[in-house]
Amino acid sequence: MTITKSSPVSLPATGYLRLPDVLRLYPVSRSTWWAGCRSGRYPPPIKLGVRCTAWRAEDIRALIERAANAEAMA
Repeated sequence: MTITKSSPVSLPATGYLRLPDVLRLYPVSRSTWWAGCRSGRYPPPIKLGVRCTAWRAEDIRALIERAANAEAMA
């Protein structure tokens, strides 16, 4: 059995993040993430191609900052 470590994901200043990278930064399940995108809780995806979906790094950064601020206030 091979155990692989996930490399840390750095959040670029600009650009796009694919779903696995987003979920490493904001640890929720895939189904929770997609439900949150549909409901407006999480940022909407950007279609880069027929089978390529990503999220703007700026939107993910803002989401993480909002979550951190909400946690600090609680």
